[in-house]
Amino acid sequence: MRTIFWKETVALSLELFNTLTGKIEPLYASDGVALRFYCCGPTVYDFGHIGNFRTFLHVDVLRRVIKLHGIGVHHVMNVTDVDDKIIRNAGLAGKSIGDFSRKFEQAFFEDMAALNVEYPEQVARATENIPDMVSLIQRLAAEDIAYQTEDGSWYFRIARFPEYGKLSKKDLDGIEDGARIDSDDYDKDSARDFALWKAVKPGETSWDTPLGAGRPGWHIECSAMAMKYLGDSFDLHAGGEDLMFPHHENEIAQSESATHVPFARHWFHVRFLLVEGKKMSKSEGNFYTLRDLLLRGHRASAIRFLLLSVPYRHQLNFTFDGLTESTNAVERLRTFHQRIITGNWPASSSLDDTIATVIRTGDQLFTAALANDLNTAEARAAIFDVLRAVNAAADRNQLTQQDADATLALLAKFDTIFAVLEDRDAELTRTALAWAEAEGRLDETSPEVLAKFGAASLSDADIDALVAERTKAKQQRNFARADAIRNELVEKGILLEDSKDGVRWKRK
Repeated sequence: MRTIFWKETVALSLELFNTLTGKIEPLYASDGVALRFYCCGPTVYDFGHIGNFRTFLHVDVLRRVIKLHGIGVHHVMNVTDVDDKIIRNAGLAGKSIGDFSRKFEQAFFEDMAALNVEYPEQVARATENIPDMVSLIQRLAAEDIAYQTEDGSWYFRIARFPEYGKLSKKDLDGIEDGARIDSDDYDKDSARDFALWKAVKPGETSWDTPLGAGRPGWHIECSAMAMKYLGDSFDLHAGGEDLMFPHHENEIAQSESATHVPFARHWFHVRFLLVEGKKMSKSEGNFYTLRDLLLRGHRASAIRFLLLSVPYRHQLNFTFDGLTESTNAVERLRTFHQRIITGNWPASSSLDDTIATVIRTGDQLFTAALANDLNTAEARAAIFDVLRAVNAAADRNQLTQQDADATLALLAKFDTIFAVLEDRDAELTRTALAWAEAEGRLDETSPEVLAKFGAASLSDADIDALVAERTKAKQQRNFARADAIRNELVEKGILLEDSKDGVRWKRK
């Protein structure tokens, strides 16, 4: 393999573990303008589950931190809209693969938006890039690395790529030349020649190409689309740890065999999660989609905050106690934010800069934690330390407007990464409820959610009007009416908090 010389680089002051080298290394944009990276996206045969979304949320944090450091991003994510599972499930549903996958692709991006995940700069669908896959296979065939079998399928000859296994660090000395596997399932632990192009089978969707009638194998899709939109060599490749072998290993082999240059310089993998201490699976009864959790009454913001609570290289144990704690943490942040915004703080008149020092230190610790391999746990802790100190100063009437402004600036910086301060939770739960009703799945909705967000529930505007009416009743000393309004709101899951800064409300 020839050496590729990267262009002049601009440092991000960000260090990230590189799966390929096994080291924490500086992350930088090789063109000095934007970090070019690829993330393996969804295979759209079902609704996304919380394990999927943990990966996409940490990729979201990565791109947000890169931008925080003043570097642009060019983020490409694929959508696998043709593979064995899609073909099988579409057939069972009596639909074309296009009609079948479109529903789940739309749901995926709706769920990503609900979790405040930023949209990639480029979404690449497999079915829209077939010619690029065919061209890449032809390049491999020209070097006798791709070969055709009697049924017309094309395979990658692993034995021709001596570096196979360099990403996953698996011992693959026993590679058997010519042993093949054509399944898109990737839970195998053996290295075999894998399908690049699958010859047409009766009833399957296929494309007529110079390779013959058929469809692409899963691995070739990502290689072809990554190189189409990012070039033969790019900065970073991301995905869940389950994709490391064989999918990412296969991407490297087929890409570098065709181009003879490094495919991606940096590899970023997010660990699995457990649910209540067990591997998530439908047979365990602990398999949850985002919509499942919303219909049970959990908040999208709390789910985002929990899935980001543990750094990406550590395993997260997703528990419902943890989700409750995450809900409370988000509520504390929002209440604190509102307090600082609405408070009437005096202008600075003291030489005591204790709180200012706490805020500056919190800012430094927050930034340093994220720059150190995206340590989201330490970054969160730094902000809550500031919250406690500033709240205590406000309680002592020692918070100045200057301190308040600095606190709000730090909270804004925090929210560029964690994105939980804006309260859209009720709206998102209502959207999930409307989806459940349209899909005939209201029986999966908790009674509390139906009562709180169903047709008879109160909108935010309704609540604001009742709060205003209660305030007016109290001013007119009509305490019976004020109490009646409070009781009505409590029955509908709305809690009121009277403070010197006015009345705040929140849903249970």
